[in-house]
Amino acid sequence: MNEESLRRANAFLGAVAEQIPVGEPLPMSPAEIGRKVGLPDPLSAARAVRALLARKRLEVSDGAYRLIDSRPVDPGEPEAVPRVPRKRRRATKGRRTRSSESGRSTYSDVGRVAVERLMDLSRDMGALRGNLRTWRDEARQAKEAKEDAERRAQALGAKVRDLEAKLEMAEANLRTILDAARGTSGRTDTVGDAEMDAILAVLRGDGEAEGEAERSPE
Repeated sequence: MNEESLRRANAFLGAVAEQIPVGEPLPMSPAEIGRKVGLPDPLSAARAVRALLARKRLEVSDGAYRLIDSRPVDPGEPEAVPRVPRKRRRATKGRRTRSSESGRSTYSDVGRVAVERLMDLSRDMGALRGNLRTWRDEARQAKEAKEDAERRAQALGAKVRDLEAKLEMAEANLRTILDAARGTSGRTDTVGDAEMDAILAVLRGDGEAEGEAERSPE
């Protein structure tokens, strides 16, 4: 593992150790932890996880990554879980020997390197698929929360419109009653528009208007 990979793996491990004790599962997806420590992309986070798994800092338990050792990875520390060595075919041993002696690569060498590269890409793709599932779940939850907020906003808007309509109706009825009282009452004075507005404001709950209505002449 080169110096940059070592730095990224230890940064990832440090971020995990700050949040959870040893033995607990990761609090979030590797991609989210990678973004938190400044890794450039989810693939870098997947490689850091793979390096920590190989050196027994993390383990996979019940489909989740679990912290089992918070010690930073030392430079040059070998993998605790080495890769299974590949068996070489005896029939091609002589050809590989002659190839190495002549300094030229054979089809077997190219094929072996290609297969190893494909296995690395397959592991990276597995980590990316796990992150994709996490992102899909987060997007679905965000969409459900947005739809719920829109439904509540629509319900509140309808309630406000209904209350406004009732208020307008109450104002109209009150003005009708006051107009009728103004024409049929035996009082010598009349109810002015200012007093009517003050009464309406009191009914609406305006305390200042209520004070003005008390100070207005009868």
